Amino acid sequence: MPVSISPYEVAINQLENAAKLINLESEILEILKKPQKIITVNIPVLMDDGSVKVFTGYRVQHNNFRGPYKGGIRYHPDVNLDEVTALAMWMTWKCAVLDVPFGGGKGGITCPIKYMSIREKERMTRRFVDMIANEIGPEIDIPAPDVYTDAQTMAWIFDEYSKLKGYPVYGVVTGKPVELGGSEGRKEATGYGVAACVKEATKYLGLDIHSTTVAIQGFGNVGYYAAEKLYEYGFKIVAVSDSQGGVYIKEGIDPKELLEYKNKTGSVIGFKDTKKISNEALLTSEADILVPAALENQITGANADKIKAKIIVEGANGPTTPEADEILFKKKVLIVPDILANAGGVTVSYFEWVQNMQRFRWSKEEVLKRMEEKMIKAFHDVLSLSENLKIDMRNAALSLALKRTAEAYRLKGREF
Repeated sequence: MPVSISPYEVAINQLENAAKLINLESEILEILKKPQKIITVNIPVLMDDGSVKVFTGYRVQHNNFRGPYKGGIRYHPDVNLDEVTALAMWMTWKCAVLDVPFGGGKGGITCPIKYMSIREKERMTRRFVDMIANEIGPEIDIPAPDVYTDAQTMAWIFDEYSKLKGYPVYGVVTGKPVELGGSEGRKEATGYGVAACVKEATKYLGLDIHSTTVAIQGFGNVGYYAAEKLYEYGFKIVAVSDSQGGVYIKEGIDPKELLEYKNKTGSVIGFKDTKKISNEALLTSEADILVPAALENQITGANADKIKAKIIVEGANGPTTPEADEILFKKKVLIVPDILANAGGVTVSYFEWVQNMQRFRWSKEEVLKRMEEKMIKAFHDVLSLSENLKIDMRNAALSLALKRTAEAYRLKGREF
């Protein structure tokens, strides 16, 4: 079972460790520990039954040394400021690792989203935009989809913000429908980026793709598209899970067939010829590569020593605790960290923003090709630093991100 651990404490622990590795100046470290701005609003929403409920919304702007704040907005009953602050910090590092000219931000609303109608969601979204409109914009802070938000949510944000400004502002959000200035390739981007990292890690360890097995925890957008691309590359997908449980078959699974089955039944459980397993069992199943693409804190000190995978590629945000990191590093398990592995999404978000600002559109093939190139370069940038400093890839990724962020600060010549 996942343990209860503060995401912000994890983020600070990671930051301090990386800062020591690159001898980061203490004053810059202190600045980067805290977000530059925290916006909290209480959002009154007219419900379908005529009542009014008030939901708390957050937008945390961690750092803009390298460009406008960038990060998703999530709707979930468990959204809290600690989580959103950590995610905003991780977005700063994610953009820096990929050398995307954005800083980090994140937002969320604490609400019972599964029990809200589409009209209630729309009213809540538009009211949220009204309340934070002066804090977002194409050159200030650019939201995107996250947990239980999607292209439709971004369309509402785009429309409401544009109404307030009096003209269409396509660059205010990314992840929009293609018809409203969204980018081709956005829905596949994060999963395909994860797959690109899996392929590069496999080549680095000298494994044969066609005999290498993969287990994927989570079969949402990220997990599915990672599976689809890995299957296309020739990997054997032997285990997959969703929120209700998982399935395992050593002969391998066709992810498109599994998706069709899940769409019909509501879960991957019971897919033909497979053995039912739990989410916890999937993490320690017989597979060469593990892709946690579900929730945070899944790989912990309690189960890390039982993991059999040679490579872990983090499709989810924060799936591995610091204690587990240490155990796995000693076991010589290669971990491709979340701020690198799942950065395909923010990379294509950047491409969408560029297309919006230029009033120009790229083809899906061009978008995904550029994304893969950027992911591969970032993978080898991090791997090279990891080898030079003899550290794991998480610390290498954070160190690289910190170097780039700190250098932007120094070059601006800011004084206290």
